[in-house]
Amino acid sequence: MFPAFFCLVATVGFYYLNKWLYRSFPRAWTHPILLTPLALLATLSVFGIPLEEYAADTRALLWFLGPATVAFAVPIYEYRHLIRQLWPALALGTAASVTSAVGSSWWLAQTFHLSPDVVPSLLVRSISTPFALAAAGQFGGNADLVAAFVMATGLTGMLSGELILALVPRCSRWASGASFGAAAHALGTTKARELGEEAGVMASLLMIFSGLAMVLLAPLMGAWLP
Repeated sequence: MFPAFFCLVATVGFYYLNKWLYRSFPRAWTHPILLTPLALLATLSVFGIPLEEYAADTRALLWFLGPATVAFAVPIYEYRHLIRQLWPALALGTAASVTSAVGSSWWLAQTFHLSPDVVPSLLVRSISTPFALAAAGQFGGNADLVAAFVMATGLTGMLSGELILALVPRCSRWASGASFGAAAHALGTTKARELGEEAGVMASLLMIFSGLAMVLLAPLMGAWLP
């Protein structure tokens, strides 16, 4: 038997080692969101640790979602002048983000005949994890599925977003950042910051406003779902 804190230490340790690796070799395949889970899965398999035991040992990490959610208020305060200046674009971007995210998720669910139990967790895949868990919890989403869908969406958007935007003529950094933040939440915001400060700021704001909008709309979505 391993100590109760083994999985917690392994998770934090792998993450920080992966961050050092990514800073030294910034490649898509060395990103912590991809390589750290793979390293953890390999560790669990080698030592025969059940997933339930891992979840129980690392439950303390979920506590940080609360402060992380509160921390989203910081960019809103710091860039309040920008919000006042660009509020029509932010409002339109938020509406487009939520509509396209929910619409595409519903289309995927219907196209692949997903179980009704899976659909609530899929609908919130395009917003950051704290917001996604809060929204999905109001209409029966499964926390584990929500986390998996959010991670898959963010990773896909981060890896493919720059290639897709390269095909769009005269796409400004504001627009690029908005696209990353709206479609790929926190991972997209990280990628947007690599494109410049303007892109990073817009990605952060769109990510926050899209998440807030989804949480506020969650009761209506719950009533709409069969």
